Amino acid sequence: MATTGAQQAQVLQEAQRKGNIRGRLKLAAILVAVLVFYVVSWRLAQIDPAKLVNGLPKLGYWLSQAWPPKLDELPLFAERIAETMAMAAIGTTIATLLALPMAVLASRNITPFPRLYYPARWFLNALRGIDSFVFALLFVAAVGLGPFAGVLGIALHTWGSAAKFFADHIENAQLGPLEAVRTTGAGRNTAIVFALLPDILPVLLSTTLFWWEFNVRASTVLGVVGAGGIGMELKNSMDLLDFSRLFTIIALILVVVTVLDQLSGWLRRRLV
Repeated sequence: MATTGAQQAQVLQEAQRKGNIRGRLKLAAILVAVLVFYVVSWRLAQIDPAKLVNGLPKLGYWLSQAWPPKLDELPLFAERIAETMAMAAIGTTIATLLALPMAVLASRNITPFPRLYYPARWFLNALRGIDSFVFALLFVAAVGLGPFAGVLGIALHTWGSAAKFFADHIENAQLGPLEAVRTTGAGRNTAIVFALLPDILPVLLSTTLFWWEFNVRASTVLGVVGAGGIGMELKNSMDLLDFSRLFTIIALILVVVTVLDQLSGWLRRRLV
């Protein structure tokens, strides 16, 4: 018996040793794979610190040309910033209204058409995978220059992103109130509107505010493709190498985004 116990202990020690060796080999393989990944990424991204060092004096020269700021066009800049915020607000609102029914369809626990669950998810992934900048570029070709193309670009991208967030919240929600309403004979849609939606509404509103704040920042560059907003003035200043005007616009964008970030954060804290 003692011999058998000793043999078992030896077998366990040998298995432990082999397991430790396999664990170390696995860790080493992972580290090598990560190293290879970053080496290849470094080459593909064409990282060249020497270029940065050589370019810093040029950047310093541009910064020196930014003073004094150009304040004579403040009314125009204010109008363009207001245009940018309007684009983000309308685009986010359209996206939210489209996202709510799509989120129901893309939620495994309440979808009325289970066979459409995966197609709905794939559709939302496609919308999320194409940036609003690319959508805006396509719509500039369709509807012409101006903020309308920006609104459409924001709406489509945000539709996919917001609906995915909404669907995830719905799938994680407690369905007790919904089932209780269903037992009274209410239909699925009635139960969703009066039982499920009030329960998750604060989270949905908080998510919508987040996307509006995000879209204000994102839409500042849509003018680069002619989709309106302050981005058009930003691009014009870059094309003309008017650094004083350029940095004035950037400073105004930072002020607006900071104020909006604080306001949105305060509202979200009140909602959740």
